[in-house]
Amino acid sequence: MLNLALLLEDSARRYPGTDAVVLDGERLTYSELDARANQVARLLTDRGVRPGDTVALSCPNLPEFVICYFGIVKAGAVVVPLNILLRPREIAYHLDDSEAVLYLCHEGTPGLPMGEHGREGFQQAPGCRDMVLITADPHAPAPYPGIDTLARAVAAQPRTFDTVARRPEDTAVILYTSGTTGRPKGAELTHANMVMNALTANRLFDNVPDRHDTHLVTLPLFHSFGQTINMNAGLSVGATLVLMPRFDAAAALRELAAEQVTFFAGVPTMYWALLRALDDTVDIDRIAATLRKAVSGGAALPVEILTRFAQRFGVPVLEGYGLSETSPLALFADPDRDPRPGSIGIPVWGIEVRLIDPQWNTVAGAGEIGEIALRGHNVMKGYHRRPDATAEVMRDGWLRTGDLARRDADGCYYIVDRAKDMIVRGGFNVYPREIEEVLHTHPGVSLAAVIGIPDEHYGEEIKACVVPEPGATVTEVELIDWCRAELAAYKYPRVIEFTATLPMTASGKILKRELAQAHNRLTTSR
Repeated sequence: MLNLALLLEDSARRYPGTDAVVLDGERLTYSELDARANQVARLLTDRGVRPGDTVALSCPNLPEFVICYFGIVKAGAVVVPLNILLRPREIAYHLDDSEAVLYLCHEGTPGLPMGEHGREGFQQAPGCRDMVLITADPHAPAPYPGIDTLARAVAAQPRTFDTVARRPEDTAVILYTSGTTGRPKGAELTHANMVMNALTANRLFDNVPDRHDTHLVTLPLFHSFGQTINMNAGLSVGATLVLMPRFDAAAALRELAAEQVTFFAGVPTMYWALLRALDDTVDIDRIAATLRKAVSGGAALPVEILTRFAQRFGVPVLEGYGLSETSPLALFADPDRDPRPGSIGIPVWGIEVRLIDPQWNTVAGAGEIGEIALRGHNVMKGYHRRPDATAEVMRDGWLRTGDLARRDADGCYYIVDRAKDMIVRGGFNVYPREIEEVLHTHPGVSLAAVIGIPDEHYGEEIKACVVPEPGATVTEVELIDWCRAELAAYKYPRVIEFTATLPMTASGKILKRELAQAHNRLTTSR
């Protein structure tokens, strides 16, 4: 028998007085965190939540996310973490699709009224029978009739609970995909998936109980990356999690120094933002003195940004690869080799990887491009209530990812691009990442994203959306000439658009789909 909550409970037994989570002035020890999770578990069972039921959770990176997450799995239920940016209609869809019986929702902030959106979504999901509001002020009255606040609901609950035993193959978490190719699908991850992935992360990053680590948690915990790499892996070895509800580069630099952070995980845009925020007020020597691991995932990290960060902070950025369907860790930089900029590394312990063509045939030669397929302890059970969608991506335990890659002679893998992001210009395949790497080497470019746009003659043309460095006077012609000098004639961008920002998800991924939609709207309106 196995329950994901054992990761927290074991550390609460071994390190009861150690700080588990930190947010501003609030510090919760492992003993206190576990006790509060027990209260949530008791509340859920009192309200009729049974083992195997699903419970949805909307909450930023606050102690309450960790408390509720482990309270749900302690009760034997399935936790469904939701993106905090969802609107009422989207919330209702997720509650219905996941078959949630209860919804825990944070009230949010004036600029992010999660509680109001959550209430509206809850009212549109008749199958979800109960909602509890998580309030910033534990003494605040319930703002909505018939909806209790978490603080009041758990106030009289005992602080002990006998965690419900589950089988390793039972679902522990349902993580919803971003829905870029249709309505979001819920990836069912088992207790074994989640526990094994956390322990694999610790093995990979040399996270051990006898060396205390402090994580700066800027990745949203509702996302698989932060959930496993920071929360589950960190808590399993008694680490301290310094929470940031919203990523801000300047504030993150202050926390890195003040809390003597040893472990930082982020997506590429976070590393880009940290470099841009460096100024004379940042004590970079203090940060570098304690920071021992910097980890990047979620998207390909431009080599130029990787190199600059390593130079400024004195620690290499280790790149890896995974997705919600793989719990998420699947490949990572080999800790026994020198980092290879641009590589996502090798398969992590217990995972098999091969490159395939559209018919599932293995692509043989080194350097050939194929779609990444994975098999191992990290692969999901399937998509919740979607047997057809599951069958499309899974065969004989293998999961095809939709990501194109190549493998070098030493077995290291390199992401070429998302299959759906590939541009076909005049019959030639063009991979946006290759062009983005060239653009990032220009001194006037701060951040770039390349997309395909409709073209009558070539089918698709190449467009680069560029955030210039502050004060830079770079022109469209200059950037086109820069790329033309470095790339084959069919690869360089013919269109450059300068912009102050690029659209991103809550986890910091660039939304190329929105860039393409914005271009199409602009073209149509002309």
